[in-house]
Amino acid sequence: MARSKSSNRWLERHVKDPYVHKARAGGWRSRAAFKLLEIDARDRLLRPGLRVVDLGAAPGGWSQVAAQEVGRGGRVVAIDLAAALGGEKAGLVLSDLSPNISGIASADQARAAELVRLALDFCRDHLAPGGAFLVKVFQGEEFSGLLKEMKRMFREVRTIKPSASREESRETYLLCRS
Repeated sequence: MARSKSSNRWLERHVKDPYVHKARAGGWRSRAAFKLLEIDARDRLLRPGLRVVDLGAAPGGWSQVAAQEVGRGGRVVAIDLAAALGGEKAGLVLSDLSPNISGIASADQARAAELVRLALDFCRDHLAPGGAFLVKVFQGEEFSGLLKEMKRMFREVRTIKPSASREESRETYLLCRS
């Protein structure tokens, strides 16, 4: 089956992407590892011994970074359900979730926003007091509503656009602290 024009464009951009090359050379599972590394270097989210939950972890770049940083005394759980926490609260919840993109902007934005809301629900039940939540969001019609919701739930909410995030991408990250 022949590839579509958009698939060919994506593949060409992917093959030339410097972060893809850096990820392969450094043994990272995905280019997304550099987004978390950059955010962590500035905001010191990951520390030895921390319990971390990574929602929507595939292909595992963020979990890989988190495991390296929390070390043997910490725990990284890449899950869709929270049973693996054993009733304890997470000090950090990561969500790099993204829906399969259909190309219909309003539908894609709504599906992405729903994933963020599901991650927020997870935080209500499983994030420890004083914990942090780092989540990917997409700029668009749902963004301001999500931002307001997070500002009601967290004491601090910051917008971050890591350099590893493609300039033309509508993705950005919100770092929320309780």
